[in-house]
Amino acid sequence: MNEQEYAGFWIRLGATLIDTLIMMIVLMVPLTFIYGEQYWFGDEFINGFWDLILGYVVPVIATIWFWLRFLGTPGKMALKLKIVDAKTGNKLSLGQAIGRYFAYIVSMLPFFLGFIWIGIDPKKQGWHDKLAGTVVIRSHDSVPVRFEAQD
Repeated sequence: MNEQEYAGFWIRLGATLIDTLIMMIVLMVPLTFIYGEQYWFGDEFINGFWDLILGYVVPVIATIWFWLRFLGTPGKMALKLKIVDAKTGNKLSLGQAIGRYFAYIVSMLPFFLGFIWIGIDPKKQGWHDKLAGTVVIRSHDSVPVRFEAQD
């Protein structure tokens, strides 16, 4: 039995924390080796080529790729969440994925209200979801429990 519901604020926040931890390990550790402590304490906005690539370009491409390929980032997959088209329930289009990513900026602007909106909205959509025409759903895949017969 496969039941689905709209994914709420707290579980989506959990997925974001998982993704942030993964990104910190995969991207920030190499940047620290490349640039040293100057990377964390320097005044530069962009420290060089590798900072631009690993700190800005790779996260955008990786996030959009995960959304299109797996319907969610590793954090969302771990928590059985999927990002789908709000009208059809199908995969996102490339345009929706790109729009959703950059619509995060709108959701962050006045005091992260666009993300807080997830807890208020009946379909649990943040502003970035509304702008991109997406919803995040949570699957409850029921697997029956079977015990081996004991003699």
